[in-house]
Amino acid sequence: MSRLQGIDFVHRKSFIELNARARAKALLDEGSDRELLGPFERIASPWLAMQGITPQSDDGCVVIKGAIDGAPVVVLALEGAFQGGSLGEVSGAKMAAALDLAAMDCEVGKPTSAILLMETGGVRLQEANLGLAAVAEIFSSVLRLRRHSPVITVIAGTVGCFGGMSLAAAASSYLIMTPEARLGLNGAEVIEQESGVEEFDASDRALIWAIHGGTQRYAIGLADVLVDDDLAQVSRGVRECIRKGPRAEHRSEQVALYRERIAKLDTSQQTDPESLRATWRKSSEQ
Repeated sequence: MSRLQGIDFVHRKSFIELNARARAKALLDEGSDRELLGPFERIASPWLAMQGITPQSDDGCVVIKGAIDGAPVVVLALEGAFQGGSLGEVSGAKMAAALDLAAMDCEVGKPTSAILLMETGGVRLQEANLGLAAVAEIFSSVLRLRRHSPVITVIAGTVGCFGGMSLAAAASSYLIMTPEARLGLNGAEVIEQESGVEEFDASDRALIWAIHGGTQRYAIGLADVLVDDDLAQVSRGVRECIRKGPRAEHRSEQVALYRERIAKLDTSQQTDPESLRATWRKSSEQ
């Protein structure tokens, strides 16, 4: 049965069409939201103006504390409309610090989950080394927090989640995607640029979504929940993941499983998305 059945399309609220701040607030219990280091704090990137780029006063990263069903959470949302959701020194520091504060709350007996709303192309090229260092800090902070409370990543669209931040998404306790979302270490344009159009045709949108899209990522077990572009469905998915609590074993710890899957691939033959689903599904069931 299609997930779309039973949805009132006239009154449905699109999650993708919301900006980062609206997405974050929409997931929280009404009246519980409190933004940390918001735009009026004027903590912007010091590097962009030097390169003729207008900075944003929250550096494209929204951090809001609140509650979901009465339980403490912190929501971190990257604004895909600002520099492609790219990560810089300031936005990276905000994310890492918020995750660490949530972990500190957990360690003193106040369980706090984190929700990462990812719309990002990865590290900001104008702040390359600083952005890479920030990714490492975020990754470390995710690993610290996920032992105590769920770290839930939501990738909805339209930017997707690529580069270093795809590592943080993969390390999350739970990953929620829509069919419109994309997830990958390298984007289609980067693959084509480095390996040629024969390797990956970046103009072939069907190919891109067949490989990086939410439906495929869910089908091969790299995403835990697949929802439509509907605020109610996204919110319900987040709540269900919070209720599950920390995972006993995270995907990033299942080294043997993924080595087995890679070993099953015949690199002398071209692998299509459907055959990959069948191969990986079979290895999961064994």
